[in-house]
Amino acid sequence: MNLEFCKSDDTMVGLLSVRLVIRNARTLKEKRRVIKSLKDRVKNNFNVSISETGVLDHCQYSSLGIAMVGNDKQYVNSTLSNLVNMFRCATSFELVGYNLEFIYSES
Repeated sequence: MNLEFCKSDDTMVGLLSVRLVIRNARTLKEKRRVIKSLKDRVKNNFNVSISETGVLDHCQYSSLGIAMVGNDKQYVNSTLSNLVNMFRCATSFELVGYNLEFIYSES
C-alpha cells in the first residue's frame, strides 16, 4: 500500500513556564490542593498540557510547565497569553515570573 501525505502547515509547539507563590499555603497538602485545582481549571478551559515541574517539596513555591501544539502561531500564542492573564488575575496564588517560547518543525 502506497501512502502519500499532503504537505501540511508547519507544526509548532508553544511552551509556557510559570513560577508561582502560594502565600496562604502552610503545608504541602494545602499547596497541592491549590495546584490541583489550578491544573484542573486549565485543562478544562484550554487545550493544553500542564504539569508541575519544579519546587515540589516547598509549600509556597511552584513551577508549572504548559505546552500546546498547533499549526497556527497566532492561535497558540493567543491561548498561552490568555493563560498568563488568568494567572495574573488569580487570587489564590501570585505569578512571579513566566517564560514563553515557540519551537517550529517543518514537515
